[in-house]
Amino acid sequence: MLGWVRNLVSSFRLGDERRGLLTKMLRGRFDSAVTTGGNYRHWANSDGLSADAAASPEVRRILRNRCRYEVANNSYARGIISTLANDIVGTGPRLQFLAEADEINRLIEKEFSKWAKAVGLAEKLRTLRMCLGEDGEGFFVLANNAELKTKVKLDLRLIEADQVATPSLETLGPLSVDGIVFDKYGNPKEYHVLKSHPGDVDFFDLEYERIDAKFMVHLFKADRPGQSRGVPEITPALPLFAQLRRYTLAVLGAAETAADFAGILYTDAPANGEADEVEAMDTIELEARSLLTMPSGWKMGQVKAEQPATTYAEFKHELLNEIARCLNMPFNVAAGNSSGYNYASGRLDHQVYFKSIRIGQAHIENVVLDKIFDAWMQEAILIEGYLPQELRMNGAEWPHQWFWDGQEHVDPAKEAKAQAMRLASMTTNLAGEYAKHGKDWETELRQIAKEQKLMVELGLSVVAATVGREEETKFNESDI
Repeated sequence: MLGWVRNLVSSFRLGDERRGLLTKMLRGRFDSAVTTGGNYRHWANSDGLSADAAASPEVRRILRNRCRYEVANNSYARGIISTLANDIVGTGPRLQFLAEADEINRLIEKEFSKWAKAVGLAEKLRTLRMCLGEDGEGFFVLANNAELKTKVKLDLRLIEADQVATPSLETLGPLSVDGIVFDKYGNPKEYHVLKSHPGDVDFFDLEYERIDAKFMVHLFKADRPGQSRGVPEITPALPLFAQLRRYTLAVLGAAETAADFAGILYTDAPANGEADEVEAMDTIELEARSLLTMPSGWKMGQVKAEQPATTYAEFKHELLNEIARCLNMPFNVAAGNSSGYNYASGRLDHQVYFKSIRIGQAHIENVVLDKIFDAWMQEAILIEGYLPQELRMNGAEWPHQWFWDGQEHVDPAKEAKAQAMRLASMTTNLAGEYAKHGKDWETELRQIAKEQKLMVELGLSVVAATVGREEETKFNESDI
């Protein structure tokens, strides 16, 4: 056995010359890994820090402050952040409970809807989503509010990212990141929340509360493995926003400069030629609608604002397009202008955006809504006579799903024809089609049946919605 091993090892022994040749053959080279005098400045800030070390508390604080400033003072930044929150959250999610008994489903959905309206769930979710854009993360504390008019007293308290911090270095350990303590499996155990905001004018107290992780909702996007705190989504676009504002001011300054000077006196005469003496840099008051004579040998010209106004629209378009790219948002949504779009290009650009919206909604469902609904049910089942007794026997298994606002189609007639064809060919169903519009198919069908019953009682003709009629399904490919 040992002899066989020695023969195997000896067969791989190479001379010095062959080993050097093999080393050269296996050595790879990447142009981007070479540092030269030309690219040294560009890669000067690259580092090998971990995700949490790169997003240190001081770095996150600076980014938050700059993003908030830009959103507060730049109408495009404000509009992009607000539009993203409105498109993802909309008027708020709707719960569909999926128990076997329809009566229980309608009861849970009705009571949860009343509670959601009482606590302002939709408004708080929109604020939470805006925090991802300019703060990088958002926090909900599940708290008790005895003043609520609903039977369930669960309330949602929004916390700014600045307050989730650990001011005392002694409490930070190897399993801790600023404001969050983890267990050995990487699960959050507790959050440290300052009792007052660090930006308050009367902030002197460094005391903080230790909040159990089961009462805290932390929404952020982890761009790297091991990342524990969020970075603002518009961070890559911050320099671009600054460039857009500077360029706009430069265009305005050029126009104002041209408007401030009514004209300039100049002469074609040589240096020692015959021309009247004129004081250099002197100003002359001009009377409106009057005839003016020039000194002998002098002419009058006017300043023209030719640059940079001629390229302003094009530069602005490209810059906004680059800004919106980091948010997967098309240009016409970011700019609020679709004048350069046709129907096909508009739909094509929106495909990526709509997919991003669905991913954002799923993220909110998994991280925020499911935890909130679980806490709501935990409290609701303890209220005597509020919910059916059988719900207590199911433990923590409460099957449900969420509905969001649907995306409005640009051409409803074409979409209706395509929908009729999908239903006729059985490539879709009513539940799926209603879900695209954020509606519960059972609720909608009950409403249709109720309306048709009332029409019969009133002696009105009932028009049956026949799906798959030949005249309704004949359309060209251009209709889709």
